[in-house]
Amino acid sequence: MDASLEKIADPTLAEMGKNLKEAMKMLEDSQRRTEEENGKKLISGDIPGPLQGSGQDMVSILQLVQNLMHGDEDEEPQSPRIQNIGEQGHMALLGHSLGAYISTLDKEKLRKLTTRILSDTTLWLCRIFRYENGCAYFHEEEREGLAKICRLAIHSRYEDFVVDGFNVLYNKKPVIYLSAAARPGLGQYLCNQDVAFLEKMIKDDIERGRLPLLLVANAGTAAVGHTDKIGRLKELCEQYGIWLHVEGVNLATLALGYVSSSVLAATKCDSMTMTPGPWLGLPAVPAVTLYKHDDPALTLVAGLTSNKPADKLRALPLWLSLQYLGLDGIVERIKHACQLSQRLQESLKKVNYIKILVEDELSSPVVVFRFFQELPDSDPVLKAVPVPTMTPSAVGRERHSCDALNRWVRMAVACLSFQVLAHHRPTCW
Repeated sequence: MDASLEKIADPTLAEMGKNLKEAMKMLEDSQRRTEEENGKKLISGDIPGPLQGSGQDMVSILQLVQNLMHGDEDEEPQSPRIQNIGEQGHMALLGHSLGAYISTLDKEKLRKLTTRILSDTTLWLCRIFRYENGCAYFHEEEREGLAKICRLAIHSRYEDFVVDGFNVLYNKKPVIYLSAAARPGLGQYLCNQDVAFLEKMIKDDIERGRLPLLLVANAGTAAVGHTDKIGRLKELCEQYGIWLHVEGVNLATLALGYVSSSVLAATKCDSMTMTPGPWLGLPAVPAVTLYKHDDPALTLVAGLTSNKPADKLRALPLWLSLQYLGLDGIVERIKHACQLSQRLQESLKKVNYIKILVEDELSSPVVVFRFFQELPDSDPVLKAVPVPTMTPSAVGRERHSCDALNRWVRMAVACLSFQVLAHHRPTCW
C-alpha cells in the first residue's frame, strides 16, 4: 500500500491515504490488544475539560477517540465493537476526507471534477441496475430520496404549486399509496397486495375530489421479504397518472444475470431508492434514488439536483468504492448474498418449530421465518406438535412465550443482512 502511495504525484493525496490507513490500523489493532490499564481507568476521563493551549498530534487525538469509544465497556471482556471494514471500507472513508480536500480547489476545477464524479457514478449505477437514462440523487438519510420524489410529483401535478404553495392542495388533496409491506411512518394510505382492491381505492379517491399522486411499492423489504406485483402496479399507475416509486433489498438482484420478472419490472418505474452501502458492505456511503424526469427546472425546485459542489461530492465515497470493487466484485458480492440466503432457507426447512414465511422469492437476499409451536385451538394448518393436556392459564403462558420469542427476532422475522455478507458472516436480525 505504501509503495503504491509513493507513485501519487500530489503529496497531499498521498499523505491523506497514508494517515487514513494508519488511523484505521490504530483503532482496529486496539481491539485485539489486551489492555493492561483496564483497572486503572479514571472516572473523570469522560468529563469535558478545557481546550489545551498547545496543540496535540494526530496519535494523541486518535488515542482520545479510542478511549471515548471504549471507555464505557464493562470490566468483563467484550467482543470488538469496531468491525474490520477492509480495504474497500477504507476507500469509502477516504472519500469523506478527500471531499474536504477537493472543496479547496478553485471554482472551475471544482466544478469540472464534481460534475465528472456525479456523472460517472450515476452512469455506473444506472447500467449496473438496468435503469437506463436515469438521473441520481445521493442522500444520507434513506427516506430523504422518497421525500424529494414526493415534492417532484407534487410540482409535476400541481402547476400553481410554485406560486400558491400548499394552498393549492386544499381543493384537490393528494393521495400517497403505500404497500402494506412498507416500513411504518411513511404515510396514511396503504396499498393492499390485491391490485383490484387498490384500483377501487384510487377510483373512490378520484370521485371524492382527491388526486392520486404517488404509489410506493416494495421489492423485498427486510422486514417481511415481500415483493409487490410491480408490473401490474406500473400499468395501474400509467392508467391514472400516478408516480411509481420502488424500494427494497431485492433491487440489488438487478445486477445479476438472472432476475425474477417481479423485480425486473422495477426497471420501468419512475424512481427507485437503493442502499449500496449495506448491500456491498461499504461504510459511510450514501443511499441513492434513481429517477426519470424530463424537466430540469422541476427537479431543481424539488431538491433532486443542485449546482452546489458540496452536494455533488456526496457521491465521492461511492465513486471511489465502485471503482475499487469493479463490476465483477459488485456482482459477486450480491450473488454470494443470494446463495447464502438459499442455503439458510434450506437449512431452516429441516428445523422443527420453524416456519418459512416467504418461499416464492427467487434469488432474494432475504430469509423470513418464525418460531411456532401448535397449541390447543391453534392454527390447524401448521404441523401439529404433541402437547400434553394443559390448563387455560398454562396455554396462555405458552402462547406468550412463543410470542415473546418471535418478538425477540423482531416480530417473527429474520433477514440475512448484506452488510455482514461483506465479511462472510451471515447474521439474523
